[in-house]
Amino acid sequence: MRRSLVAGNWKMNGSHKSALELATAIGAVVFEKTDVVVAPPTPHLDAVSSALSSADVFLAGQDCSEHEQGAYTGENSALMLREIGCSHVIVGHSERRQFFGETDQRVALKVDRAVAVGLIPIICVGETLLERRDSMTDKVIERQVAAALSQINDKARLKVVIAYEPVWAIGTGESASPEQAQKVHSLIRGFLSKYDVPLSESTRILYGGSVKPDNAASLFAMPDIDGGLIGGASLDARSFINICCSTS
Repeated sequence: MRRSLVAGNWKMNGSHKSALELATAIGAVVFEKTDVVVAPPTPHLDAVSSALSSADVFLAGQDCSEHEQGAYTGENSALMLREIGCSHVIVGHSERRQFFGETDQRVALKVDRAVAVGLIPIICVGETLLERRDSMTDKVIERQVAAALSQINDKARLKVVIAYEPVWAIGTGESASPEQAQKVHSLIRGFLSKYDVPLSESTRILYGGSVKPDNAASLFAMPDIDGGLIGGASLDARSFINICCSTS
């Protein structure tokens, strides 16, 4: 049985003080049924890592470079994240694709770098509103998943997490219905079975897109939704904890 996972993506929000306060509040809770991950902004990773040192909460980077090292000003390598205390890293988030021109090919290279140093990549996939209206959802999702897994071997694929985040639902207040989300999650699981049935059965697939305390339980009750990638609601400790406790 797949264990639930809820990851909070803090994006480019918060001060050093507020990051510590948020991490301390989340770290004070014992989550018995769910793996909980937080992804603070890079400048706060070290402090949050220290604040969570005795907590049962995992740390994630919001992105990593596809390069191992070198003259890449502003980039953070996967190894740097690992050494600072990260166990996970978000890869291919729609905002990276939209605002920074991140391609499927670049996402694949980042996934490869992440698993090479022992990080668990949380691979984001999702369609735009236009793609959804053009009935392109299935094709877009399958293309993105296939590309993301293309550079790693079967053993490494067993370690990844996939997050379905319909772009039209991110930060808009709109959310896919539980049934809409389940349909795409089922599609992803079926696509993974083409690689390997155990991969399909074991991979945790998260939903991201305006998840809040009042809709989390209904989303997480779906058979192929194994948790969530939470944006805005993860910046409020009470809301995020409530979401984490909504998993079945």
